[in-house]
Amino acid sequence: MLESEKSPVIVVAGVIVEGARVLLSQRKSGTHLAGAWEFPGGKVEPGEDPRDALGRELTEELGIDVEVGHPLEITYHRYPAKSVLLLFFAATRKAGSAEPSAIDVAAVRWAGIDELRDEEFPPADVAVLAKVRAQLRGG
Repeated sequence: MLESEKSPVIVVAGVIVEGARVLLSQRKSGTHLAGAWEFPGGKVEPGEDPRDALGRELTEELGIDVEVGHPLEITYHRYPAKSVLLLFFAATRKAGSAEPSAIDVAAVRWAGIDELRDEEFPPADVAVLAKVRAQLRGG
């Protein structure tokens, strides 16, 4: 079976907005799409609830505790080596959560609307960028 014929990898990502900024993480060197900025998250384990997976990934990668809200976007993207089904959820940091830090990512930052450039994100994330920009504009 060709790699492209396998079931898509299910990935969850959190869109965490505080003030007029959204939380981003940068992919580590040596990984698929290294250096790209993205909405933080990761793979859903077999049998795992996607919302639970997002909470787990954000704790493991950024050291934060979140409440996972409603889905913002669901998108499918085929890369040359694999395909991904991405579930983007609105999320908020729980009261008392630590500040995000780069535990298992290259870097972490809060970005304003003018810093959300399509070319800095993986192709699969571009679909949700327009919604995030609208949210940051208050629309």
